[in-house]
Amino acid sequence: MPLSQYDWILAVITIAFCCSAFGNGANDVANSYATSVAAQTLKLWQAGILAIITEFVGAVALGARVTSTIKNSIIDINRFNGKPGVLILAMACSEVGSATWLFIATRLGFPVSTTQTIVGALIGVGYASGATVTWGWEKGSVSQVAASWAIAPCLAGAIAAVLFATLKYAVLERRDPFKWAMRLIPFYLAFTAGILALFIVIEAPSAPSLEEFGAGKVAGIILGVFFGMLIIAYVFFVPYFHRRLVKNDARVKFWHIPLGPMLWKDDPWLYFPARDDGPVVIDYYEGAHHARSAPSADNDILRAQDTDRKDIPAFDSPNLEANVGDIESKAPAKVFLEPRARFLRSTDHLPLYKPARMWAWLQFILLQGVSRDCITFDSEHLRKSHALAKRYDNRVEHLWTYAQVASAMLMSIAHGSNDVANAVGPWSAAYATYQAGTVETKSPTPVWILAVAGLLLGAGFWFFGFHVVRSLGNRITQVSPTRGYAMELGSAITVLLASRLALPVSTTQCLTGAAVGVALMNFSLGAVNWRQLLFILSGWILTLPIAGLISGLLLGIALNTPHF
Repeated sequence: MPLSQYDWILAVITIAFCCSAFGNGANDVANSYATSVAAQTLKLWQAGILAIITEFVGAVALGARVTSTIKNSIIDINRFNGKPGVLILAMACSEVGSATWLFIATRLGFPVSTTQTIVGALIGVGYASGATVTWGWEKGSVSQVAASWAIAPCLAGAIAAVLFATLKYAVLERRDPFKWAMRLIPFYLAFTAGILALFIVIEAPSAPSLEEFGAGKVAGIILGVFFGMLIIAYVFFVPYFHRRLVKNDARVKFWHIPLGPMLWKDDPWLYFPARDDGPVVIDYYEGAHHARSAPSADNDILRAQDTDRKDIPAFDSPNLEANVGDIESKAPAKVFLEPRARFLRSTDHLPLYKPARMWAWLQFILLQGVSRDCITFDSEHLRKSHALAKRYDNRVEHLWTYAQVASAMLMSIAHGSNDVANAVGPWSAAYATYQAGTVETKSPTPVWILAVAGLLLGAGFWFFGFHVVRSLGNRITQVSPTRGYAMELGSAITVLLASRLALPVSTTQCLTGAAVGVALMNFSLGAVNWRQLLFILSGWILTLPIAGLISGLLLGIALNTPHF
């Protein structure tokens, strides 16, 4: 029978679950899209929209329907036998501790592992409750979590470096890189699709294991996806690339890809054509240092611009298709208006009850998280580091934006399917125990809670994810579409290999290692911002003790509070 006397604890853990899922999205989801935003393949608001969709799809369509009560069996559940109320309280404290650290880490710009955050929180409640903590080298143990700090980055860095090396020597540094890029891009698109199909088949929690599914079926799926994508690339993508990049037809945009063979014609019919008076690709290297950010509404430059709102950067022109020249712009640097200046300054003089003022505040609240400058860093140290990264033909870089976005979306779907359990797990355990009146070691996960978690993951990125995007983007090394593609796909392959080898890895740590691996392909240690890496590593090390300390203190206080 339901433990109605613990209604208040269930309410607390439900609120904490919402905060934890939101923090998970703000931190971990940002990993999937950070390189795409840093490479200017996507604008931050575009990545935000995609994140909401992909995280929801991953959580609801592929998320685990049964969640383990104790993540990775990190503590002994038997300690709570006969004490369901204590288990509910322990899960509530772990959820609160996890959410608190995720918010702190995200605000400080630490890209941390949400899996390790909940593991740290469970270690804390394990100590406070006297439960046995698994330290020895076995699956899910604390020692394996600590080992992942080195295993994940090194493995991902090696794989991403190999991937970028194939691009560098097969395409980017050939005599005519654009010609070779046009020849090889269909195979890279097909290879990407095959890897991502394998990722979904193996990593989806609701899918059968590789042994149950059968190696033959898996190989058939992968080869089918590879050759299917290869045909699609030749029929639809190659004509589109030829029309846009060879013929320099600025009217053609990504929504014209379905026209396929019709684009071979001299003057094809186009639906919703773009303007034909501009270049066709942007300079993917221009943004990292040429702009200047205006962080405050008190800036004198902003005061001079208040009378002309036309200078404010447009919010509806995707970087993927922006009409900016292939040659580096010689125009004066534009001032990037941060959200408070962009949305609120023009109505500062109006009372709050005026519709224009209320509309400005509504825009600020809803859009401030995706209206941040996550590309530009006015740092001499970073300028010197980026100068060591060779710049390649922007037409070639543009070809890889599509594969980069696809890999980012699939990484996000995989994150939604796997890491949703980090937020849902403790809540499901508490809810199932509350309803049954006894301790539940496995708890059914209602679809509605997966839907809520999926939306909160996307919302976390939308409102708060820019902090981590900044940390994982150009602050580590110069990012471009080809580099970002190698980083993201290298991370996906690492997660796949680690899953088969039973090695504990974090997506966050994989992406960080992949960024370093690609940066080192410049054959210069100076191409990596080691200060930023030290900052990120400190966040990883702090995760277990701080999450555990918060959760353990909360549970210890609650269990030992004097009462009548």
